[in-house]
Amino acid sequence: MANLKSLAKDTAIYGLSSIIGRFLNYLLVPIYTAKISAASGGYGVITNMYAYTALLLVVLTYGMETTFFRYANKTEENPQTVYSTVLSMVGITSLTFIALVFIFINPLSNLMGYADHPSYVWVMFVTIAIDAFQCIPFAYLRYKKRPVKFAALKLLFIALSIALNIVYYIILGGTEVGYAFYINLVCTASITLCFWKELRDGFFAGGKLLDAQLVKRMLAYSWPILVLGIAGILNQTADKILFPYIYKGSDAHTQLGIYGAASKIAMIMAMITQAFRYAYEPFVFGKSKDKDNKETYAKAMKYFVIFTLFAFLLVVGYLDIIRHIIGRDYWDGLKVVPIVMAAEIMMGIYFNLSFWYKLIDKTIWGAYFSGAGCAVLIAVNIIFVPRYGYMACAWAGFAGYATAMVLSYIVGQKKYPIAYPLTSIVTYTILATVLFAGITLANEHLETIPALGVKTLLIAVFGLYIYKADISKMLRKHQTINK
Repeated sequence: MANLKSLAKDTAIYGLSSIIGRFLNYLLVPIYTAKISAASGGYGVITNMYAYTALLLVVLTYGMETTFFRYANKTEENPQTVYSTVLSMVGITSLTFIALVFIFINPLSNLMGYADHPSYVWVMFVTIAIDAFQCIPFAYLRYKKRPVKFAALKLLFIALSIALNIVYYIILGGTEVGYAFYINLVCTASITLCFWKELRDGFFAGGKLLDAQLVKRMLAYSWPILVLGIAGILNQTADKILFPYIYKGSDAHTQLGIYGAASKIAMIMAMITQAFRYAYEPFVFGKSKDKDNKETYAKAMKYFVIFTLFAFLLVVGYLDIIRHIIGRDYWDGLKVVPIVMAAEIMMGIYFNLSFWYKLIDKTIWGAYFSGAGCAVLIAVNIIFVPRYGYMACAWAGFAGYATAMVLSYIVGQKKYPIAYPLTSIVTYTILATVLFAGITLANEHLETIPALGVKTLLIAVFGLYIYKADISKMLRKHQTINK
């Protein structure tokens, strides 16, 4: 129980920074969607470029975050040497990537469809190279259990980004899409300066900067994670990368912008998953030697599902209010929100399930599962986007995550069995599904105010069930222990 309390505390801090940060970052969405019309396709360009950068971030970190935690917690390794080596590796690859971008900028921008705007490409790709390098000092803060500094730097980036965007798009009245990318570069580079202590610990604290033997061992561990990561991020971004190529209409960037803006609302589930991951990853590897580790993992899974289902109901229940985050001419895409959120829940479950193969150093399984999910997603996009547009993108993500989740569970129960409380998880899922159906009917058949009342009541039913089924039992157990 103490371990779960520690996990909950760290998740709260990471989650606070993640949720507040993402919420503040949402301020950019109304700014962009208000100043850049859907018809112009400008927000589609932003959506497309950020999909590329998300994929490149995975490539440029090539599994080194997880590898760092794994090797830093091995008794036979020197944590300082592990950190210095990982920092040097990612630093070298990031610099190499920046050089290649400038050498091949013209053919690269032509291939991506931005021949008239090569600056979009080099600005964002340089930004992502810096961001990839920053991932290692951020991981070091998590390893050192310094969530406050971690959270402060994340929030500083968001605050600086919002301030500069407000200055350009609101105060100065600008409408140029490219300035969003320049601002991102300035903010990312500025945060790097705040890591002087972590960089000193990595580069100047003594010992080897780059241990060749350690590099070989870590690359052998990390390459399946890289494949897993690429497949995993393609599950999130492949639709936005492929859409301009496979959509048959002439308004591809317009439709992509609508889909991208609506999907932003569904990203609250990504915030929760990310916050959980930041705390859960070092927690799992640090607890891998404990006798009750499997029981703890099972409980963590259950509470993750409960919390995300509750968040799902809150978002879909109050979507009439939340939709004002984006411009009115983007509201047509709101029908994707429940689908994308459900897909994100399955992605979070898959992340929880994924630790069995990381703990037994069989990360190749992750590559298989994510690869299968990615193949399903890409196939659905290619087959159905030409006919159904961005709705096919939403369902493709759902199908891809479902595939990876189911495969990981089936194989995991054979290789590293964990007694997950399936009865309780399924019960919560069925209840949430029934309540979601009620929320949908209220939206279709009632006026706004009565519908809000009914939806609030339905959400309260889920909260009451959580209290009766789990919270009250935990409280009684806690009282018994105190006595």
